[in-house]
Amino acid sequence: MEMIQTPEINLSAICHILTLCVTGLLILVLDLFINDQKLLPFKIDKKLLPYVALGGVILAGISSMNDFGPAVYAFNNTIAADNFAAFFNVIFCIGTALTIMISINYMEQEDLNHSEYYALLLFATAGMMLMALAASLITVFLGLELMSISLYILAGFNRAKVESTESALKYFLLGAFATGFLLYGMALIYGATGSTNLKEIAAAIKGDTLNSATLLYLGTGLMVIGLGFKVASVPFHMWTPDVYEGAPTAITAFMSVGPKAAGFAAFFRVFLVGLGGITDHWVSLIWVIAALTMTVGNLTALAQTNIKRMLAYSSISHAGYVLVALVAANEIGSTAVLYYMLAYAFMNIGAFTVVIVLGKKGEENLNLEDYSGLASRHPLLGFTMAVFMFSLAGIPPLAGFFGKFYIFSAAIKAGYVGLAVIGLLNSVVAVFYYLRITVLIYIKDPVREFPPLSISPFTLAALVIAVIGTIQLGIFPSWILEIAQSSSLF
Repeated sequence: MEMIQTPEINLSAICHILTLCVTGLLILVLDLFINDQKLLPFKIDKKLLPYVALGGVILAGISSMNDFGPAVYAFNNTIAADNFAAFFNVIFCIGTALTIMISINYMEQEDLNHSEYYALLLFATAGMMLMALAASLITVFLGLELMSISLYILAGFNRAKVESTESALKYFLLGAFATGFLLYGMALIYGATGSTNLKEIAAAIKGDTLNSATLLYLGTGLMVIGLGFKVASVPFHMWTPDVYEGAPTAITAFMSVGPKAAGFAAFFRVFLVGLGGITDHWVSLIWVIAALTMTVGNLTALAQTNIKRMLAYSSISHAGYVLVALVAANEIGSTAVLYYMLAYAFMNIGAFTVVIVLGKKGEENLNLEDYSGLASRHPLLGFTMAVFMFSLAGIPPLAGFFGKFYIFSAAIKAGYVGLAVIGLLNSVVAVFYYLRITVLIYIKDPVREFPPLSISPFTLAALVIAVIGTIQLGIFPSWILEIAQSSSLF
């Protein structure tokens, strides 16, 4: 009788994911005791839960840092615990930790301080990590769904606000539709190659043992649609401004960094590792999408008067810049993406933190004009916002400048000079709407009263970390670039 073979279980390869999931479950269990204090001889304060979540993220981050080293393949080669995944996992932990820090005061202010909020943040981060670790199309799908389902709920977390509920419904419907394309694409690629493992797919393409080349190309196109939705590339971007505007601002900050980075981690894994043998067939499509994403994102951002919608279109344009590195498909491009996503985490979450600080319950002060004269009333807050705007615009010597520089350098080295020129022109356009906010902050007179600010210690710490990260990565980029280069897929 033939024995059933089970794959070797290597929990150390996913210990950071397990840490987040266990912490999330612990938060939910603790909430039961909070609701019924008779179950314990001592009282548990509900305010303890975000600190438990933050502790879990820090532990997961430390675990991710320990993953740098030789690649480990586990669970029948469906998990690849390599430096590429470890770098992205550190980005996810930084983004989630900063989100928790800015959420502590914000969620209390908005009367949304519920335990499931922090549990969902941790589960979403676990899904992102699974996407970064994916060495199989099935693992990509599992990670993506774990992340997406958590985000659908988080986007509509403020049930008393119609815009929040609307954004969650729109995100869910469009997300489910895009997931259908992604899953069908995976099925077609499996039919063409006979495997869902990325290395086996690459081997089938290289060895010319395909069942059907047509199925492979169709599947690749559908994968572009599914992953393009997750990273908000044109023309799959229409959900972004509405969802960003309607979701709680802390969740908007989270969505703009972590899920986008996870989408690109999966994008690079699938297309450079699995489908690298047919680069000539998909690179032209990504070239067009990258050019459109940069251009549409920046031109539409020019017309925005709401800062969350402006940052949403800004996020779309930055997705276009990262797609330029995918088009380049070389070591410089892979290195640049890792550096860029880390820098983007600091500067984008920092910008949304300023938005949170200036808001008050029921009044988020989202119009650009609300920032007029900010520097005259709160100089340090005005300075931090200016730093984030300058970095997003790509002005030296901040992190955003070097991120764009390395991405465009990768495109030029790969021979895509035209795409690099389009990126440079778009960067010039972007300077206008980023500097518009800085002009309002420093030159315009206030159009409203700025009450004395009461910034919680954790929100202040998040702002300081974001500013230091944005400046430090720009002035001293070499050390992180060395780590990013050792984490490249090439």
